[in-house]
Amino acid sequence: MKTYMAKTGEVEQKWLLVDATDKIVGRLASEIATILMGKHRPIYTPHVDTGDYVVVVNVEKIRFTGNKWQNKKYAWYTGYTRQRTVTAEVRRERKPELILQEAVRRMLPKSKLGHAMLAKLKVYAGPSHPHTAQQPEPTELAIKA
Repeated sequence: MKTYMAKTGEVEQKWLLVDATDKIVGRLASEIATILMGKHRPIYTPHVDTGDYVVVVNVEKIRFTGNKWQNKKYAWYTGYTRQRTVTAEVRRERKPELILQEAVRRMLPKSKLGHAMLAKLKVYAGPSHPHTAQQPEPTELAIKA
């Protein structure tokens, strides 16, 4: 018996639509990362991108548990002599898409393949998205509350 190894271009990639309303960030991000990598399929191959495209809408209505809106800090380096930091609450007001996108990015492989997987993630703050031509299937993820 031989082990099946998927080849590039051999896997048909679907488009999935996820509504992030009242979903917890970490639980939703881990399920999205699994779909982007293709681990939900029986033909998963580590060195081939076997995942699907994921369109996430209503990210502005996402939730954190506990006091993370006030306590969680996001930091980045600007090139000047200090790091910039901002709380999750401020980030939700300015760019709510970045909260989920960064959570998913940190769960993917840190390689060229991981960057290609992240490019298949489309995140939008509101209920509308420009991917209606791809006919994404509505999918329910992160049901635990």
